[in-house]
Amino acid sequence: MNQPAKTGKHPRGLYVLFFTEMWERFGYYLMIGILLLYLTDTTGHGGFGMDNARGVDIVGTYVALVYLTPFIGGLIADRYLGYIKSIFIGGSLMALGYFLLSIPGNSTLLYISLLCVIVGNGFFKPNISTLLGNIYNKEELRPKKDVAYNIFYMGINIGAFVCNFVAAYLRINYTWGWAFAAAGIGMVLGLIWFATGVKHVKHADVIKPVQKEDMPISKIFLYVFLPAIIAGAIGWFIPGNLIGSDSNDAFIFACVPIIIFYFGIWFRAKGFDRKRVSTLLILFGVAIIFWNIYNQNSTALTIWAQTYTDREAPKAVQPLLKPFAFLNTINTKTQEVPILDEQFKAKTGADGNVLTHQGLDPYLQNLPKEKWPPEGQDLKLVSTEIYQSINPFWIIVLTPIIVGFFGWLKSRRKELSTPNKFAWGTIIAGLSSVVMVAACLSTNVYHNKVSTGWIFASYGVFTISELFVSPVGLSLVSKVAPRRLTALMMGGWFITTSLGGKISGILAGFWDKFDNKAVFFAISAIAAIVAGLLLFPLAKRLNKVVVEAAESND
Repeated sequence: MNQPAKTGKHPRGLYVLFFTEMWERFGYYLMIGILLLYLTDTTGHGGFGMDNARGVDIVGTYVALVYLTPFIGGLIADRYLGYIKSIFIGGSLMALGYFLLSIPGNSTLLYISLLCVIVGNGFFKPNISTLLGNIYNKEELRPKKDVAYNIFYMGINIGAFVCNFVAAYLRINYTWGWAFAAAGIGMVLGLIWFATGVKHVKHADVIKPVQKEDMPISKIFLYVFLPAIIAGAIGWFIPGNLIGSDSNDAFIFACVPIIIFYFGIWFRAKGFDRKRVSTLLILFGVAIIFWNIYNQNSTALTIWAQTYTDREAPKAVQPLLKPFAFLNTINTKTQEVPILDEQFKAKTGADGNVLTHQGLDPYLQNLPKEKWPPEGQDLKLVSTEIYQSINPFWIIVLTPIIVGFFGWLKSRRKELSTPNKFAWGTIIAGLSSVVMVAACLSTNVYHNKVSTGWIFASYGVFTISELFVSPVGLSLVSKVAPRRLTALMMGGWFITTSLGGKISGILAGFWDKFDNKAVFFAISAIAAIVAGLLLFPLAKRLNKVVVEAAESND
C-alpha cells in the first residue's frame, strides 16, 4: 500500500518521483549547460567551432522546442498512453539523445540527438508532474500537496546544481563526449529508479476518459499544428532572413497561426468563460517576457560568463579546485582546429573536416595583454559551466525565505494574489537584467573583465522572481481554464515558455552586433518592468476571475 503513515509522512511515491526527476534534470541541465560552449568551441577539443550567432540560434531553437513538445506529450498521455508508459518512452528517448551527442564530429547526428531529447522531454516532463498531482488528489493527502511540490522542486534543483560540476570534470579531464554520456547515464539511472518503485505510483496512472466537450486530438492537429507546420515551412523557405536565420523565421511564422487560434478561442467564448480565457491570455503575454529572461542562462549569460567575467581562480584556492578539475587551463598559443560546421564547408567547397588557424580562447579577447600568461605558462580559470549552478544554488537557499515571506503575508491577511505575484515577479526579473546593465557599465568590457559578483547578483535577483512566477503557472491554468479547454490552455502555458526561450535565442543571436552590451540587457529589463507595471492596474479584476473560476471548479 502507498498510504501515508500515521506519523504524517509523505507516501513513498513522492520519493520515487523525486529521485527520478532529480536524475532527469541532472541530465537535462548538464546538457543545456554545455551545449553552447560545445557548439562554439574552437580550442581543438572536439567542438564545432561555430560563431556565437549560429550557436545561440541552435540553442534557442532547441529550448523553444523542448518547451513546446510537453503540450503534445501531455495530451497523448492523458488520452491514450497513460503517464507511466509515457515517462518510460520519454526517458528512453532522452537517454538515447544524450548518448548520440557523445559521438563527436557529425552535424547530422547532432540534430538527430537534439530531436530525440526534444521528443523525449515532451513525453517525460508534463507526465511526471501530473503523476505526482494524482497521488496527492486523495482527500487525506491534499493538505500536503503544496509541500510535496516544494520537495519535488528541490529535487529538480539538486540535479541542476550538481550536474555542472560533473560536466566540467569530464570535459576537462576527458572530452565533451564523456560529459554528454554522463547525462545519458543520469537518465538511465532515473529510469531504473522509477522502474524499481513503479508499484508505489501505479495507482495514480489513470487515463482520463475523453469528455464530449473535449476537442479531439485530430482537430487540435488540424486547427493548430497543421497551420503551424505550413507557416513554419513558408518562414524557412522564403528568400533571405527576416530575423537573423531560417530557423528564427520558421519558428516565428509557425507561432502566428497558434496565436490566432488562441485568440479565436477567446473570441468564440461566451460570458464568464471569455473572462477566464482573457485572464489567461493576459498573463501568458507577461509570462513570455519572464521566460525570455529565464532562458538567457543558456545563451547570453553563458557568453557573458565565458568571455566577460573574471574567472581567474585565486592562487590560494587553486590547489582545492584542481583535484576536481574545475579549473580550465588556457594559454596564448593558436592552433589548427577541425571545423565541422556544414555551412562553412558549403561556402568553401571543402570535403571532410576543414583545418583552419583559430583565434585565441574567447577569455583572452578582452584581457589586457599585460595580464596574459607568459609563454609556457597557463591561466587557471573556473570552468564556464560552473556558473550554470548559481541559479539552482540560489533556489535552494532562497526557497525557504520566500515561502516564509509568503506565509508571513498570509498570516497578516496581506497575501499576494496570483496576478500580483506575476506582476512583481516580472518586475524583479527585469531588475535582474538591470544588474547586468550595471555590470556592463562598470567598466569597458572590451578591455577589462568584470567581477563574478555581478552574475551572482543577477542570478540571485532573478531567482526571487522565479519563485514568484514559476510555481504558480500550471496551477493557475488548472484553476482558471474552462474545463473543456484545460488541456488546450495548459498547452498555451507551455507555448509561452517556448516563445520566451526562442526570443532569448533570437536576441542572443545579435549579441556580437551590440557595441554597447548594456543596451542588450536593457531591452529585456525595460520590457519586463513595463509589463509588470501595466499588470498592476488589471490585477484586482484578474484576481476576481481567478477566485471565481477556482470556486466554480471545486
